Amino acid sequence: MKTCKHLTYTRKIQWRIRALWLLLTGMLVYMVLIAELGGGDSRTMTPLADKFSRIVFFGGLGYVIGRICKNKQLLRSRQLLQQQMKTELDERNQYLHDKSGGIVADILLAILLFVTLTASMFDMAAFYTAFSVLAAAILLKAATYWFYSRQGGERPL
Repeated sequence: MKTCKHLTYTRKIQWRIRALWLLLTGMLVYMVLIAELGGGDSRTMTPLADKFSRIVFFGGLGYVIGRICKNKQLLRSRQLLQQQMKTELDERNQYLHDKSGGIVADILLAILLFVTLTASMFDMAAFYTAFSVLAAAILLKAATYWFYSRQGGERPL
């Protein structure tokens, strides 16, 4: 498997910006596709599903745009870039992320969020099931992160 270890941190940030632009484009295509398929009908959606879909989708758009701006700001400022790199490469932060599920849990949460968002537009039974699973996954990740962050510097070798 090819890794990004050989890339400089600046190049990694540039790739993140490209990936975020791709994600933003995908989100807009998703919005058009849902509208074309007849999803998101407020007459069939419960108030929770309606609020959830709006918060997740439009909040997600705002978050992605914010991350694009933040990463572009990092590329313009050498000092901010160094601070961010130091934070990301901090062993404790990496340890906490890995112990709370790491990249696998992050990808799982993103998939669950997408499934829950899509279910909220079409089927309320599927939405409530997916919403429950998403909430449980978030609680587990947060609890695990909190537990290991309280451990202090005591890491087993």
